[in-house]
Amino acid sequence: MGKELRINTFQMCAPVHNWAGLWRLPGDRAVDYNRLDYWTDMAQTAERGLLDAIFIADVFGVYDVYGASPEAALRAGAQIPNMDPVVPVSAMAHVTHNIGFGITANLSFEHPFQLARRFSTLDHLTQGRIGWNIVTGYLESGARGMGRVLQTKHDARYDVAEDFMAAIYKLWEDSWEDGAVRRDAARGVFTDPSMVHAVHHDGPHFKVDAIHLSEPSPQRTPVLFQAGTSDRGRRFAARHAECVFLNGPSQKIVSGTVGKLRDAAVAEGRGPDDLTLFLGGNVIIAPTRREAQELHAEYTRHLDAAGQLALVSGWTGMDLSTLAPEDVVPFARSNAIQSTLENMTAKAPKPVLARDLVALTATGARAPFFVGTASDVADQMLDWADATGIDGFNLARLSVPATLNSIVDQLVPELQERGRFKTAYREGTLREKLGSPRKVRRAPRP
Repeated sequence: MGKELRINTFQMCAPVHNWAGLWRLPGDRAVDYNRLDYWTDMAQTAERGLLDAIFIADVFGVYDVYGASPEAALRAGAQIPNMDPVVPVSAMAHVTHNIGFGITANLSFEHPFQLARRFSTLDHLTQGRIGWNIVTGYLESGARGMGRVLQTKHDARYDVAEDFMAAIYKLWEDSWEDGAVRRDAARGVFTDPSMVHAVHHDGPHFKVDAIHLSEPSPQRTPVLFQAGTSDRGRRFAARHAECVFLNGPSQKIVSGTVGKLRDAAVAEGRGPDDLTLFLGGNVIIAPTRREAQELHAEYTRHLDAAGQLALVSGWTGMDLSTLAPEDVVPFARSNAIQSTLENMTAKAPKPVLARDLVALTATGARAPFFVGTASDVADQMLDWADATGIDGFNLARLSVPATLNSIVDQLVPELQERGRFKTAYREGTLREKLGSPRKVRRAPRP
């Protein structure tokens, strides 16, 4: 029997996440993304299914690469409008007890002193169920919104990230000693000042000379997720990540990425299994195969082609409005998500056409598509997991709440029946529930 799968539901605070147009499906609730009960209902459903975490994507900027305009993205609701993913989490935590929250936050436009307090606050309020998905951003529109002429170059963004991490580890781990907070009413001492220390960081990009504003939270450092799988992104993940989110349309591509990530972890003095690897995936589950195929066809009818190409143009940094449907997608270096463009061009087993990017397939999804009964989907997912060496999946939403409901009510029981999914949560923090070998984080060697 193979190892238990880990499963996150992959969400976003926007009417469209990965699939433009599907908010128009009959009965879909994606239009309610800005209502609090949308998020609390989701959290309770995900916890009922014993999912590991609600992984919330975010993007800073608007998708305006396609046709050099945001028009297609705006019309389709393609990740715009979007809300700050941090805000709904405390309410979601209030109605749950065990499920974790992986929150995407872009460090390129933050300061360690600010972000450290924000995540410490969430870790307190969730009683240690917070993870941070570390991203450096890729949209030029976000850089312009922050007053910059251009986005920092891809590899240079990771240099900034290294300095950011060096500073924020010090704030989370070194500023407050264990036991510094006394809460001693009789003596009138809330905190022992001798056990609190200012952090001094003088890096090439960030400077900090301050006491961390939060007392130590249950995890101190949140569980660290990372989603970059370019050469530079892998090196960063090998040093910092506990969980890595990756995409890939074929088992060959994913297996290669998994091997490189685990080798990179070893090169950093860690174990190959110190990284928990989540593969993006899409599921369409129904009581019969025919019904699942009918759902797949219905979803396909509701796709917004221009909105979808606006998303892919933003991910790749390539204006796909210049291509006809039968044109081959060319490879070109960009300042966006390098691994996405490589997977659909240089690493693809055959030429990818522009029309292939507007389809509910592994190519269009940048990740596998699993369609069928719960038994069929379980077979497919387990085949991918066993063949590639991943630890689990980030399962993207297609229809809200239908996708999550089908995972919880159909897929999870099937996996449990096979002994491949947990039947109860572990005790402890998110880090402990995930079985991370790092109980306390310290800044890694320079």
